[in-house]
Amino acid sequence: MGKPFMKPDFRHSIVNITATLAEHLRCPTGKPTLPNLAEELKNDYKNVVFLILDGLGVSPLEKNLAPDAFLRKNVKDVLTSVFPSTTTCATTSYLTGKYPMEHGWMGWSLYFEALGMSVDLFPETESSTRIPIEKGFVKRTLPVVPFYKGVKERKVSVVVPAYWDGDDENRYEWENFDGLLAHIENICRQGEKQFIYTYFDQPDGVMHRFGVGSQEAKACIGEIDSGLEKLFGRLEDTLLIVSADHGQVDIGENIELYADEELVSLLTAPPYLDSRATAFKVKDGQNEKFVTYFQEKYGRDFDLLRSEDLIRQNYFGGSFIGEHAALLGDYIAVATSDKILLHHPIPYRFKGHHAAYTAEEMQVPLIYIGRK
Repeated sequence: MGKPFMKPDFRHSIVNITATLAEHLRCPTGKPTLPNLAEELKNDYKNVVFLILDGLGVSPLEKNLAPDAFLRKNVKDVLTSVFPSTTTCATTSYLTGKYPMEHGWMGWSLYFEALGMSVDLFPETESSTRIPIEKGFVKRTLPVVPFYKGVKERKVSVVVPAYWDGDDENRYEWENFDGLLAHIENICRQGEKQFIYTYFDQPDGVMHRFGVGSQEAKACIGEIDSGLEKLFGRLEDTLLIVSADHGQVDIGENIELYADEELVSLLTAPPYLDSRATAFKVKDGQNEKFVTYFQEKYGRDFDLLRSEDLIRQNYFGGSFIGEHAALLGDYIAVATSDKILLHHPIPYRFKGHHAAYTAEEMQVPLIYIGRK
């Protein structure tokens, strides 16, 4: 059975959180802002803390926290993620304030004609073998400039995992959630006005492994909620803003697409992008055969769409065929049920995943609470 789906709303999305923060910091992105958050920022808090919780979309939040929990009771709005609703694409939109079509970090993996291979973007490894490629290739090809570069009226600090690349002047690295909270508290107690940009990689990892509705996910999200409530109770003159890059759905089947020899024979490159939003580059003259074959075998669980049509319908922002459009291949298969497509052999199976345009994956909360 197909799930309800939604298109990114680029007047009411995670890109617009960044646009609102950027406007407040006097480094506007030119994207629409969120009026209610902009009004709250007018209170001129000494500390503005923005925290991205990986995977904590509206669905995981509501499944795992009671209505009176700290995070749930402070939800001020529900926004959409970008598409594909996946960390690589969404966190880059947050960081740059740009649409996916503008920054090009479309999914977990991309096929680069210059290399003749698919590359997992964050670790910079060849997708099938996980062997490292030339370090720095991805960021040279798809440059990333944080929206907050050049802010002068506040000190800008970032609190990120050690494995994140970056050359931020005031960079703090965490090893666990307690470490992240300690960094935020220490920065907020410094004398200057602060803008703190921070990211935590859970509950996404726990939900991938155990599922959205698992006891492990409930425990993880509960610990995050409790930790943030205690932290906020110790801070003064601070606005805490929390959101997510995407949600997740529980997965019923991992389909080994890489083993489908007939389908792979019609392609010029292995399938890539993401497991619930898979891109295909089809051999010349084989489009009709590919479409017929895919729809007969997988059409019950996946929408097969022309990449160009999705671009023109504004799924990637801007409604234009930009310089990064070729990275999306010829077709994209988007999951409409609880299944995922595996592009390469892996030694484990996902119990929770994301990247498609179901409401469970696309809806994220905008949470904020301030104290003067």
